[in-house]
Amino acid sequence: MTGDLTAVTAIERLKAQYCRTLDTKRWDEFRQLFADDFVNDTTEAGGALIEGADAFVEFVQRVLRRAVTVHQVQQPEIDLTSPSTATGVWAMLDVVRFAPGITLHGFGHYHETYENVGGRWVIKSSKLTRLREEVHTPLVTVFVSGRLRRVIQRAATRFTGL
Repeated sequence: MTGDLTAVTAIERLKAQYCRTLDTKRWDEFRQLFADDFVNDTTEAGGALIEGADAFVEFVQRVLRRAVTVHQVQQPEIDLTSPSTATGVWAMLDVVRFAPGITLHGFGHYHETYENVGGRWVIKSSKLTRLREEVHTPLVTVFVSGRLRRVIQRAATRFTGL
């Protein structure tokens, strides 16, 4: 099903709000962007599978509350699959400054589903895939290989409890 421009524009606006409310730490507004039964899957990128919008927002708050973040998405590929559902793929770039001198630059894609609930589009599921991750310090830039990602994932699991 091809989409009508109004629905596609609403979904593009929804994703723009995702980036803005995440980076400005406006958690109440951020939460409103997701279906209650939202599923977030970052397993291919070394992360976790999180079910439920409240659980996801709580996780993001805990992990990123002190980090300076910049999320950018572009080149949306949005397809309406019914009058109330859609899929989308977005090219993405994120920058996460964990501490002075330690910054992650990530490149990849968001693969998402959307649902229109009561006339409002929300994100139903999101899967993050990574093409590349780099950790920048004042002295070196480190490409995060699959092996290094697994080591970081084990450490993060111990730190976050997920």
